[in-house]
Amino acid sequence: MEKTIHQGHNVKRIREISGIKQESLAFQLGLSQQAISQIEQKEVLDSKILEDLAKALNIAPEVIKNMTEDAANNFINTFNDQSGFNYQCTFNPLDKYIEAIEANKELYERLLKFEQEKSLLLEKLIFQKP
Repeated sequence: MEKTIHQGHNVKRIREISGIKQESLAFQLGLSQQAISQIEQKEVLDSKILEDLAKALNIAPEVIKNMTEDAANNFINTFNDQSGFNYQCTFNPLDKYIEAIEANKELYERLLKFEQEKSLLLEKLIFQKP
C-alpha cells in the first residue's frame, strides 16, 4: 500500500505543533489567513511557497514534502507522550528564589560591614596624630 503525502496537512500539523496560528503564519509570509487555510487544503504545494513555509516554520522543506500520514501520527503521538518524563518538581521554585534573595542579602551585609571597617581604618590613619 502506497503511503500518501498531503503537504498542506503537513503544514497544518507542523504549524499546530509549533503553536503558531494561521494569522501569525500569514503575517510572516505577507498573506491572508484565508490564503494559509487554502494552502493547508492543497495536497501538493508550489515549490516557492513550500520553501517560504519551511523557512517560516523553521524546518527543512523536505519535512513538508515527505512526511507521511503514519509518520505524522507517530510524531504527534511521541510529542504528546510524556510517560518518559518526570515533570514533578522536587523543590518549590519559590523557596529557591527566597533562598537566593537571602544569600544576596547576606553577601550585601558582609560587603557593607567590610566597607564600614575600611572607612574606620582610613579615618584613623588620616586623623591619627604623629
